[in-house]
Amino acid sequence: MIKFLLLIFLIFFIYRAVRKYMPLGQKTEQRPGDGPVDEMVQDPSCMTYIPRRTAQRKVVGGKEFFFCSKECAEKFEKGMRAQR
Repeated sequence: MIKFLLLIFLIFFIYRAVRKYMPLGQKTEQRPGDGPVDEMVQDPSCMTYIPRRTAQRKVVGGKEFFFCSKECAEKFEKGMRAQR
């Protein structure tokens, strides 16, 4: 009986060691500060800063602008048309 318990313990120990050093496709937990830092861009209409990857992009007059919302993009575009 003792040999059987020792065998079970040994198998469990080997399993834990292998699992620790070879994750076998498990995803690791990602903490908020671990990922790439997203560049912040300024909305030219309302002057707020937003992450570049979530910004609304619009090309006006051959130049790319970034906006916090569609409303700000439309407001900026109307202002640019009025200046022409």
